[in-house]
Amino acid sequence: MKYHLRQALLAMRGNVTATLATLMTMTLTLLMLGFVLLLTLNVNRTIEQLEGQVEVAAFLAGDAQDEALLAQARAIPQVRDARLVTSAQVLTEMTQDSPFARDAAALVGNPYPDTLRLRVARVEDTRTVAAQVAALPGVDDVEYGAGYVDTTVRTLSAVRLAGYLLVGLLLLGTLFNILNAVRVAMYARRDEISVMRLLGATRGFIRMPHVLEGLIVGALAAALALAILTPAYLSLTQRVQQLAPVFPVVRDPGTLAPLLGGVACLGILIGLLGSVFATRRYLQELE
Repeated sequence: MKYHLRQALLAMRGNVTATLATLMTMTLTLLMLGFVLLLTLNVNRTIEQLEGQVEVAAFLAGDAQDEALLAQARAIPQVRDARLVTSAQVLTEMTQDSPFARDAAALVGNPYPDTLRLRVARVEDTRTVAAQVAALPGVDDVEYGAGYVDTTVRTLSAVRLAGYLLVGLLLLGTLFNILNAVRVAMYARRDEISVMRLLGATRGFIRMPHVLEGLIVGALAAALALAILTPAYLSLTQRVQQLAPVFPVVRDPGTLAPLLGGVACLGILIGLLGSVFATRRYLQELE
């Protein structure tokens, strides 16, 4: 193993330009990959918080069968929770925010109807649930804040989908970079590889230094990416919390550590797989 490691280091030093180019490319790719994953993580956290706050309010007619409607609402698959709020309870809630509402109710009576309040399993299902509840007999009107819910859902869903697509493209780009770098290194040592083959060296023996080279480059790129990404992300999220504390940015180590560790492992794995595929293909071409 010492021999293979020494040969890998010699190959990296002999092709320092290609090695540095691959290292920089992988580092930048892992930085973008980590940033996209962190952005996706925060988008998912925002959607989860939005799901916990969005309610579908169904206003019932005076002659509606409240308990029957409540049972029908709970039977909708996308509904996570449903409860019935009587007109008296709604009035009590309103008077807490506006004491003048009680005086107005004393003059004209309680204007608030019995209301079904529903929470959905996914915020994307809000419009669907609202349409199904509105079709129930005894429901006068439905309100769920369509003006901001629909726009927010579309925006966050588009950002999340774009993040997933970008992650896939970055992974493919990194893998091809490793493939090209290892092939260049093996091509530079083609005479030496030919002599080794004539002397009876096995394919595994020939491939091992180049596999270690890809592994080392991947590990270095992962370390550099984490060294830059971690403090930059923590500094950015601290600024976001100061300027917009309503955003649920993720900063807890228990959530960040697995994601950042996954980025590091992914960089090492891509370096290893890229070098394995490149060496195998190059030796197949020689045969």
